Amino acid sequence: MDYEQIIGVIGRAAGGLSTAEAEHAARATLQTLAASLPRTTAEDILRDLPAGLQPHGHSGGAGTPGIAGFLAATPDIDVFLAIVARREDTDVETALRHARAVFFALGDALSPAAIASLAASLPPAFDPLVAEAERRYLDIMPADQYYGRVAQRLGVDNGTARLVTDAVLETLAERIAAGQVADLIADLDPVLHVPLRRGMPATPPAKRMPLEEFLRRVAAKEGIAESEAGLYEEIARHARAVFATLAEAVDDQDWLGVMVELPDEYRAIVPARAG
Repeated sequence: MDYEQIIGVIGRAAGGLSTAEAEHAARATLQTLAASLPRTTAEDILRDLPAGLQPHGHSGGAGTPGIAGFLAATPDIDVFLAIVARREDTDVETALRHARAVFFALGDALSPAAIASLAASLPPAFDPLVAEAERRYLDIMPADQYYGRVAQRLGVDNGTARLVTDAVLETLAERIAAGQVADLIADLDPVLHVPLRRGMPATPPAKRMPLEEFLRRVAAKEGIAESEAGLYEEIARHARAVFATLAEAVDDQDWLGVMVELPDEYRAIVPARAG
């Protein structure tokens, strides 16, 4: 494939980007990818790309000193996407969509050997991107679908569902152990990592948090005043919708891990898992 064809694939895969936007997405993603890979792997991949794309793979760039060393020491998809977002001057959700499109285009542009080398050089957390290049189905519930299910359960719009979901997931991360948060992150769409990482404790043990305090924290994150009538019932309903969707999105072992860490009083907001 030549340069124009690859940029066209990126534009279409990302939902209709202009040529300039697709080029910007390619530059941001490939620069960050090159900084995340061993030098020899990055060089091998660049050799497979058209000349017009090769400069995009050079790590570093204006305003990003030390990025290569940082990514090499912290090979994490959330760090990767945060850097892509910064380079594109956009949010993580848009960066993820663009990065997926770039990896999809790499699946057309690279040789099978180069794709295998790319996959082997990135940790499992990068599967949402690597699967695009490998044309492999990844069984992770997309964030939009997660928000949609919460919205359907609550009878609200997707924007409200996203606010509710972020508030409950962040508070859950504050309540359970850091290792369990990491297990949930491995099961979920990278967009849903953001609130979990915000609430993720710095120390491993779970924290004591009565259900009433959990709901107060969720309400505060949603911007709902404690004095409002029906606070407990309304926020409990929000939490039940998010937990019910979480039960559908994660595997049995990680769901059990969450259940084990929550005391019996939380059964008021944590439904039994279907099936």
